[in-house]
Amino acid sequence: MEQLTMARAKELLATTTTEPHLFEHAIGVSAAMGAMARHFGEDEAYWQAVGYLHDYDYEQFPEEHLHHTEQPLLAAGVDEQSVRAIMAHGWGPCTDVEPLTPLEKSLFTVDELTGLVAATARMRPGGLSDLEPSSVKKKFKDKRFAAKIDRAVIQQGCEMLGMELSDVIAITIEGMREQMDALGLGPKE
Repeated sequence: MEQLTMARAKELLATTTTEPHLFEHAIGVSAAMGAMARHFGEDEAYWQAVGYLHDYDYEQFPEEHLHHTEQPLLAAGVDEQSVRAIMAHGWGPCTDVEPLTPLEKSLFTVDELTGLVAATARMRPGGLSDLEPSSVKKKFKDKRFAAKIDRAVIQQGCEMLGMELSDVIAITIEGMREQMDALGLGPKE
């Protein structure tokens, strides 16, 4: 069984997902995962593919997220390491698969964080192009801003990674900036 590729991740997600905002989220998480892989000296393309596919069953089963992921992905020939990482991103509310590796911990952390980064970038004329980690950190503290984003998960993920929140935010911005046009988060005219 070979490692998950971006081409395969895109093919698989397209079989379960139609909503544009879910594809945008997949691109954002994928970009952040690529930057995290660079930080850890890991395989960037592989981490991006796992990030892209992480919400495989979300559109079809939002109330049972990740309950319809493991078997279909394994049956589709996705390697166990990738499937485990995808399952681990829902640790707590959706699964009992604890994130143990840097790949798993990174996905657990950036899944929510990319939403906060994107929401902060949308408020700014420069979008992601000139977004500073300090701006995101300020919005992190404002519980009313992007209130659905679970800050406790982000904080827990940073602790599991043994990293400061500011550093993870900076890496996430750096990754997402590479895809800012695809995310619709470039500078406004």
